[in-house]
Amino acid sequence: MNSEDRRPKKDSASDVVGLTSGVPALPEPVDRPPDLLIVAGEHSGDEHAAHLVAELKAKDPELKIACLGGEKLQAAGAQLLYDLTAVSIVGFVEVLKHYNFFKALFHRTLDWIEQHPPKQICFVDYPGFNLRLADQLFQRGLSRKAGGKIELSYYIGPQIWAWKAKRRFKMAKLLDRVGVIFPFEVDCYKDTDLPVEFVGHPFVQPGYEMPFVYDAEAPILLLPGSRSTPVSRIFPVLLDGFAKALDAKPDLLARVIYPSRQILDQLKEILTAYPKLQDKVSFHSNEKKQMPASAVLMSSGTMSLSVALSGIPGAIAYRLHPISYWMGRYLVKVPYIGIANLLLDRPLHKEYIQGVATPSRLADEILEASSAEAAEEASRGAAELMQLLSPDDSSSAVDWLWPRSDTKL
Repeated sequence: MNSEDRRPKKDSASDVVGLTSGVPALPEPVDRPPDLLIVAGEHSGDEHAAHLVAELKAKDPELKIACLGGEKLQAAGAQLLYDLTAVSIVGFVEVLKHYNFFKALFHRTLDWIEQHPPKQICFVDYPGFNLRLADQLFQRGLSRKAGGKIELSYYIGPQIWAWKAKRRFKMAKLLDRVGVIFPFEVDCYKDTDLPVEFVGHPFVQPGYEMPFVYDAEAPILLLPGSRSTPVSRIFPVLLDGFAKALDAKPDLLARVIYPSRQILDQLKEILTAYPKLQDKVSFHSNEKKQMPASAVLMSSGTMSLSVALSGIPGAIAYRLHPISYWMGRYLVKVPYIGIANLLLDRPLHKEYIQGVATPSRLADEILEASSAEAAEEASRGAAELMQLLSPDDSSSAVDWLWPRSDTKL
């Protein structure tokens, strides 16, 4: 493909205004274009990328890093251009509802990169946005594989093992490297020439402190997720299950973990519909580490893996918009939605999806989790997962990203 083939059609002035209306211009870079731009659209990606930034800054305090991410990346030393975690959503229907907003943000981001080109961009998960961005950088001739100067790395690669497996060929065309966090993912790309490396999971890296610890005498955890739309569907389900369990065990207490003030406000509003639970449920920031818990009811997000690694028994409950669920069943070809269950190829935490997540079933899981057998099974699963997610050598995501012989940021 020659450079003219890659060159996008120029939008008229009115088109550009229309595309970016409702989204403010991104701020100018501090002092100079960044060495590294990170794009992380979810709370989990923000957290994992923040560890990367902290380690990179320790190696080179003068490194200029900008990000579209969240508060944790900003706290680690990256210039926050836009808080993507505040607008993170999931589900086909939900994405369609916000299409115009994300389209506007996408064009703002693309224009910013063209005006202030970084030496490298590291995409973190969030494939719906990030792979489209990589494609447009290629189309504009800005990325290295298109003859430009911007190197494109991808940390925590898209879950091509679950759906849209053919994306790997497009990724091989666009990206310079991929760092994956599950060992089986490397083989998913073996029929491409894309350099893919298992860099270990962030939860098992040296120095990482688990957010939870098992304690048979502690309250139970309710983990409805980190994004507004899933929280609105899942938190009532978890509360219904907890309320039912109280009928059999009135002394139970529950702790709810939240990632942001926005989600906290949403959780508190939902809880107002449960007056009998007001004194039984407390809210805690995910900043706190080593929080004790005896059992868990949770969504299937990233935090479910940290729960599994902490050896806490319980169950997964999940609900989507009915149309999103129907489409997901058609497109996603995996036996479990919980990543720990997938890795172990068994239901370490039983899964209750859509209408199957009834109060009675979830209450039974809470009560059964208090048994010694449940605790022993959770502990065995945690040990297996720790071994599976650790790289064979001492390499890490930072070693994969920096330094490299071909390019120094």
